[in-house]
Amino acid sequence: MPPDAVRMAGDAMALVADLATITDESGRLTRLYLSPAHRRAADLVRERMEEAGLAASIDAAGTVIGRYEGRRPGMPALLLGSHIDTVRDAGRFDGTLGVAVALAVVAELARQERRLPFAIEVLAFGDEEGVRFPSTLAGSRAVAGSFATSTLAERDAEGITLGEALRSFGCNPAAIPAAGRRPEDVLGYVEIHIEQGRVLEQADQAVGLVSGISGALRLGLKVAGVSGHAGTLMMPERRDALCGAAEMVLAIEEIARSRTNVVATVGRLAAEPGAVNVVPGTAEFTLDLRTLDDAARQRVLNEMLRRCAAIAGRRGLELDHETFYDQPTTFCDAALKAGLANALAGIGLEPIEMQSGAGHDGLALAALCPMAMLFVRCTDGVSHHPDEDVSEDDIQMACAVLAEFLRAFEP
Repeated sequence: MPPDAVRMAGDAMALVADLATITDESGRLTRLYLSPAHRRAADLVRERMEEAGLAASIDAAGTVIGRYEGRRPGMPALLLGSHIDTVRDAGRFDGTLGVAVALAVVAELARQERRLPFAIEVLAFGDEEGVRFPSTLAGSRAVAGSFATSTLAERDAEGITLGEALRSFGCNPAAIPAAGRRPEDVLGYVEIHIEQGRVLEQADQAVGLVSGISGALRLGLKVAGVSGHAGTLMMPERRDALCGAAEMVLAIEEIARSRTNVVATVGRLAAEPGAVNVVPGTAEFTLDLRTLDDAARQRVLNEMLRRCAAIAGRRGLELDHETFYDQPTTFCDAALKAGLANALAGIGLEPIEMQSGAGHDGLALAALCPMAMLFVRCTDGVSHHPDEDVSEDDIQMACAVLAEFLRAFEP
């Protein structure tokens, strides 16, 4: 273990702890994209970047960018980072750890006055979690040059548009296209993230390689029946939209359980008119479907929709669906993976590979440049929960791996 890994890990832990105090909700960690807490967190990260010797700024989509020049100013950059927005009632390491480790490692280079044959940029994205607005990855899509300006009209639960939220944050939405990078200016993107699973824990290893990020489909489904009085509408006469939706949800679960490496989630279900004494006339629910095999995911979706349609037909209901998110599987770049594997081996770790079932900013960055990821062991695989935890020893290993990777990286 390099002796400076202890110092780097301490710096990373300090930033994680400080960011954990910045929240939109008292008593729990919630930091939504473009919220007041996100702004305070962005300002803190920018301040830490400047203290470390990086040239720091916040771009038009709210991403904090800290640049550490190479041996000559203006050299192409290797991008490092993750996100600083959170889910509601979050843990403190998801996303934040990747920013903190990257900044700690680059700060150590600056402390030692070491310049590499390439520039490094540390990025702290927003909107990776996609909690506030219907779309997601706004920050990383802006950097990748794939931000869709149509999403500026999307509204959050309070009716605020993305464009309005950006302006309140202090950004100029009209400048987002200019935030996109030219491929020739970017060497690649490497992200460190907690595993959100137990592969590393079961292997008793601190850090491992990511093979790819599973693709995901998200749909909204609407079931239409007939509402009626709960006391006078007899059971055989009912066209209860909520009961139909409930049967569909269980069918979706059954199909997903019968497949390997497929996960399906109905995360939201609502019925109308929503009165205790009225048979529901409509029900709407969401479906999140993920697997590493795009063709298999489409086949599973088709089967799920056929089952739901059959349930609707048998119950005298109407069923409509709309896809609002379709992200293909993204595989990590072979050359970057090889470099990370060598770095793991260099500090005595096995290059364990695992797929990511969760989405990450690398999904967007892969459209711009080669992309790769490292996972860090998290206790019991817990994430998106206040009990999320990573040991400082494992953070030391993550810092050591990234430092070794940067030392050997050749543009």
